[in-house]
Amino acid sequence: MIKEEYHFNYEVYDSIDDLTEDDKWLLDEAREVTQHAYAPYSRFQVGAVAKLVNGEIIAGSNQENASFPAGLCAERVVLASVSSLYPKVPIETMAISYFNNNGESNHPISPCGICRQALQEFTEKTKTPIRLILGGMHGKVYIIPAASMLLPLSFTSKDLQ
Repeated sequence: MIKEEYHFNYEVYDSIDDLTEDDKWLLDEAREVTQHAYAPYSRFQVGAVAKLVNGEIIAGSNQENASFPAGLCAERVVLASVSSLYPKVPIETMAISYFNNNGESNHPISPCGICRQALQEFTEKTKTPIRLILGGMHGKVYIIPAASMLLPLSFTSKDLQ
């Protein structure tokens, strides 16, 4: 038997004030976009804003539906928009924030499993890692160098060949 381990490093900041101006702006935009979420069932509003390598900015928010959980997460709304508006243009950085109407919004949250898979697929398609900035309305901020780090041993198109 061989025992393997998986580790990754990420940056932790005490607050948005410790970020570079570009990262601060992107996270602020993600915080603002949470207001556009349609989340009457979970009352958990998520906003995501992506900066593409061509400089374009694309934003999205989660969109729930009465056929819960058939809605869309903010990350997948952004990925679909980028794919539709700018096919083949990689995402450089995506900031994700949230507002929890049921409790606190004071720590970073991580993309759900299906969003991790979608981020992995987009990374594979564009052959470019997506840097993530994760933070709530206040509190600590995480910067993860590549979204694919969140899905070790991922299932990819190569597995279907």
